[in-house]
Amino acid sequence: MNIKMNEPVNRLRGSMPKVGIRPVIDGREKGVRESLEVQTMNMAKAAAKLIEENLRHSNGLPVECVIADSTIGGVAEAADCADKFARAGVGVSLTVTPCWCYGTEVMDTDPLIPKAVWGFNGTERPGAVYLAAALAGYTQKGLPAFGIYGRDVQDSDDTSIPADVKEKVLRFTKAALAVATMRGKSYLSLGGMSMGIAGSLVNQDFLLDYLGMRTEVVDMSEIARRVEEGIFDPEEFKIALKWVKENCREQEDTVNAPEYRRSAEQREADWEYVVKMVLIGRDLMIGNPKLKELGYGEESLGHNAICGGFQGQRSWTDHYPNGDFLETILNTSFDWNGIREAFVFATENDYLNGITMLFGHLLTNTAQIFSDVRTFWSPEAIERVTSWKPEGLAKDGFIHLINSGSTTLDGAGQMNGSDGKPAMKPFWEISENDVENTMKATEFCVGDGGYFRGGGYSTDFLTKGGMPCTMSRLNYVKGQGPVLQLAEGWTVDVPKEVHEKLDVRTNPTWPTTWFVPRVSGKGSFKDVYTVMAKWGANHGAISYGHIGQDLITLCSMLRIPVCMHNVEDEGFRPSAWASFGMDEEGSDYRACSNFGPIYG
Repeated sequence: MNIKMNEPVNRLRGSMPKVGIRPVIDGREKGVRESLEVQTMNMAKAAAKLIEENLRHSNGLPVECVIADSTIGGVAEAADCADKFARAGVGVSLTVTPCWCYGTEVMDTDPLIPKAVWGFNGTERPGAVYLAAALAGYTQKGLPAFGIYGRDVQDSDDTSIPADVKEKVLRFTKAALAVATMRGKSYLSLGGMSMGIAGSLVNQDFLLDYLGMRTEVVDMSEIARRVEEGIFDPEEFKIALKWVKENCREQEDTVNAPEYRRSAEQREADWEYVVKMVLIGRDLMIGNPKLKELGYGEESLGHNAICGGFQGQRSWTDHYPNGDFLETILNTSFDWNGIREAFVFATENDYLNGITMLFGHLLTNTAQIFSDVRTFWSPEAIERVTSWKPEGLAKDGFIHLINSGSTTLDGAGQMNGSDGKPAMKPFWEISENDVENTMKATEFCVGDGGYFRGGGYSTDFLTKGGMPCTMSRLNYVKGQGPVLQLAEGWTVDVPKEVHEKLDVRTNPTWPTTWFVPRVSGKGSFKDVYTVMAKWGANHGAISYGHIGQDLITLCSMLRIPVCMHNVEDEGFRPSAWASFGMDEEGSDYRACSNFGPIYG
């Protein structure tokens, strides 16, 4: 396969948020300030170097840091810094200092920008004292900030950043960039509620108040209009259809009864239709300048959507080809145009799962799996049905993750990490061989007529075992608001004949991931069954890697409490959370309730 690597590009309107570094200092001149200037500015430069060398935006562009023009010793210089940051498009604030400073006089008071303070752990000057004073001021003023303080004392001339400080700086910055990236973008709701699923009843107030996102609602008939009127790039359509015919293996239809199977002509027409749906869905999200050349200026602009969802069932799928191919290709890190950033697109317009996928995408830069949390298979049930006794990670049973729609092809686990093990990777690390292996492991199945009367194509693959992953989900609770649950775990391999016996009981035309969460023997993670029983909705967003700590940090910035997790170290939250009790989960609820949504 000859597939090109696309260069990183910002496909959304607005500039990428930058990280602002604020070097604050003791303002007393005639000896004190002068002795600290170099050390303080070097801390800022070291922090910027750490961030720029280790983080990228999800679109592959480098993260840029902006350092204040001078150290900040008082309110005048703080104002100068704030003005520079506003003009530069700073969306994240990191204050650094090795010494005592004048608390509230040098603080960052922008309530919409996530903020952290790194106080140098040294004995020559009281950086830790300033850190405590600054965090107390932020808490008192209702501006939650993260405190960063190294465990071990450093010498004043030590310019290195300790490992524990690096971890906190990067965790904070990664989550804060996600907050800043979502702000001002759109969720594209293609259609409305699907089959009574509460998660597809899009709550526009939640998106605006908690995430700073607008909601763009477009009826599904817009897809039909654009297909019928030819509002898509005809040249790209030819390229796309050729690529699909050469690379998408169609599975023999063994699911539908012979009298309901679609003819060769119908299948050919379905392929053309679903390919057009991908082009149109993408154009609706981000626009396409080619449409303006065709005379469709308004349509060429798109909806600046960082995330979207398609209702599909049943208003659409009872008559038109389903949206499975649309959702799968958008969520995948490559298509006929080459390897590129995956989109985030939810099946059944489940915006709560779509936003959870967006969290994972922005934190990991990888594609996200959308799945039904379908079935818990106990070891006893597995052995009864298949005569195989589960072993290894699967010995206590597993959860069947499966959905007809937006399971990214990356989720097949056919890409190799640097250690040679199955992985899901940022698009700029994906190779031509990764794409070839993924397509060889995937089949495209004629839609199950019982579900999809209008035809279409679903995706079928089996996820490789051994991938660390995190399943998470936002739920909305009346009277409480949003909460997040997460479960770190692993994908698991089962013998082929076992998989086939279990898979056919659900639907063999859909992609399967066998998942085992990490259990502790207590609470919501007493065992695998309890995780399934405590899951708050029918869907889950699955991200590569154990990212529970990152999700906890992100949710604290967004004032969304985490109601269920199996992360041993609770993660990194603003220092103000310590003022709401000693139990971390309870204090999370109380702090989020007290401070309320950022934009609300």
